[in-house]
Amino acid sequence: MPVMPISIILCSVTRSLVLCLLVLTASPETTMATPYFDDGLLGLSQKELHEKLGRPQAVRDRKSALRIFTYYPISDWATYFSKLVSPENGEDVYTFTREGVEIRYSFSYTVDPNDADENRPLIVRLVDIEFPHPMPISRLPTLVPEFHPSTEPASPSFRSNIWVLLFQGTASPKARFIVKEPGKDQFDWTLCFQLFSLQGLPDRLTRDSLVDRVEISTQSVEFITRRLRHTHEPTLNPFSAQFEKQPMPPPRSLKTIPVPHYAE
Repeated sequence: MPVMPISIILCSVTRSLVLCLLVLTASPETTMATPYFDDGLLGLSQKELHEKLGRPQAVRDRKSALRIFTYYPISDWATYFSKLVSPENGEDVYTFTREGVEIRYSFSYTVDPNDADENRPLIVRLVDIEFPHPMPISRLPTLVPEFHPSTEPASPSFRSNIWVLLFQGTASPKARFIVKEPGKDQFDWTLCFQLFSLQGLPDRLTRDSLVDRVEISTQSVEFITRRLRHTHEPTLNPFSAQFEKQPMPPPRSLKTIPVPHYAE
């Protein structure tokens, strides 16, 4: 039986060790988190979002519970302002031009409260999309590529006098991570699109009704029907074929204000 030289044996062992080291060091880099839903954004880490969309043009910081923001150039935020507040307080801002319309995306993040690491990852929990002027609902699928509304008439849809809420797809157990509602583990959470109108929506909603912004987030149909039924009115899906065939609703009867009568 021929005997292999020691140098050949050592070379083979060395190659095996190198291959093992390459596999061990490459695995973490190639492991990527997947988004929770088919919007492709919710659930991404901030690092993954930057790899997908590039460096943001600015960062904004909410100054109150109202929609009041301060915008910072990305270089100023990175070198100074990010050290003054918690990292999740900053929202990355991107601007895209589509069909001649300048559209602004702002990404809100959350962190794992149980993670004590100083550099814990930021996870996208909400996407706020704003238009420079009101847009008809019918234009949203072309202006916002992430907006894939269902065309099923039975797809859960709700409305109020200022917004329309559309659910899309199936629930994701992982999405509970970005939900802040108490008792969130009791419900299933699904991708939803919330269309806001600053001027208010007409009683008869149409695809020509105007909206000013869109929020991409996750909500629960069961949570709404149990706890928010007084503020969320069920409605037919505006993107279904049956929506435009609805008969004209009867005019609402206006109640007169009683006039007090005074003694002469």
